[in-house]
Amino acid sequence: MPVRAPISGPDSLSEALLKAAYVCAAVRQGHSLPLALHKQFAGLADPGLRGAVQDLCYRTMRDRGRADKLLDTFAGRVPEPPLLRELLVVALTLLDPVGPTGETRPLRYAAFTVVDQAVAAAEASPKIRRAKSFVNAVLRTSLRETDRARAVAPPHEALVMNYPKWWVERVRAAYPLQWEAILASGQEPAPLTLRVNRRRSDPVRYLEQLRAWDSEAVSIGTEAIRMGRALPVEAIPGFATGLVSVQDEAAQRAAHLLGAEHGQRVLDACAAPGGKTCHILELAEVAMTALDVDANRLLRVEENLQRLGLVAQLRVGHAGRPEEWWDGLPYDRVLADLPCTASGIVRRHPDIRWLRRSSDVEALSRQQQHILEALWRLVAPGGKLLIVTCSVFPEEGQVLARDFAQRHRDAAPQPACGQLLPSSGPATDHDGLFFGSFDKIA
Repeated sequence: MPVRAPISGPDSLSEALLKAAYVCAAVRQGHSLPLALHKQFAGLADPGLRGAVQDLCYRTMRDRGRADKLLDTFAGRVPEPPLLRELLVVALTLLDPVGPTGETRPLRYAAFTVVDQAVAAAEASPKIRRAKSFVNAVLRTSLRETDRARAVAPPHEALVMNYPKWWVERVRAAYPLQWEAILASGQEPAPLTLRVNRRRSDPVRYLEQLRAWDSEAVSIGTEAIRMGRALPVEAIPGFATGLVSVQDEAAQRAAHLLGAEHGQRVLDACAAPGGKTCHILELAEVAMTALDVDANRLLRVEENLQRLGLVAQLRVGHAGRPEEWWDGLPYDRVLADLPCTASGIVRRHPDIRWLRRSSDVEALSRQQQHILEALWRLVAPGGKLLIVTCSVFPEEGQVLARDFAQRHRDAAPQPACGQLLPSSGPATDHDGLFFGSFDKIA
């Protein structure tokens, strides 16, 4: 999520702080950050305020582990109600000079402004109005006792603190040499990456057109363009007319690895919101079935198809229960974009680390195995199954693919990316995804 500029006018900050506190309280109760933001934005027309709230929430999710420790240190008690605790956590995140990876960072607002506006936010809410003096005391104490604040988490420990312990242990065990880099990548805002529609343009031509809008935009993949600055989708040149779509560079690799050819029958299981569905159709004229268990999410697929001028058959159904929706004709290509922990896209969804539990990894792995067993029956002899998960946990990647191959002698492993670890750099900038490809022996 790209960082937005601070909102203008100090008085606007109090409303943003309070709304962000409501959103963060909802996440603490188990709701996803996008859903909590959606509910908070209902009836909120001011785009500047919406952007500020969103920025505060994403920042807080990345730094919440350390902010919780700061609050425990300076509050002396557990603040009640939950809204009060979250208001203090959001404010402490803004006041904390230690960045999400342990670096020293400049404050985005003057310290006195944050304190003043946090107190004003408390006063504006009947639920926590009586605690405004407490808010003032906690925040001012944190500013006075800077040495004590830094000792809460020395820079080299700040990174680990902003993840659940089980998450850190799993990543460190799987990647003993890269674990710190993997965690650090999840602390950085993700770039805005576009996919150029090959039916209407190509990256070279589009980049030339884009340079007038964004001089820092660069090509980083076959169809991928990384923007140098954040834009709402409606402001992206050519988005409304289907010239480009928003999609991470790693996710764009799926369509090429699937290798669908003109005239083939293709199934995109777990298709919503339709990025991979549309990319496949941009590259080849195929008979596409886009499946998803959620009818509302399929509406997003339909919107993307219409915007891009593409056609697919939409089916509501569970990928693991094809007897409820399959027409009995085999598919030449099946894309299994499986439900997973989303541990590889935490830079885009920083709330994921706080919503998941260690037991989810094994539970989701079992669900993935069940779906693969069901989908393999639908692959035509000589056809291909492509497994995709947006995870860095081996149970949802290398181990999943290995076990699948051991169960099926008619599954011939094919070259694929394997485990892509999240990466940020001039030439590569992508999320962490796993790809496993299997041909069905005729």
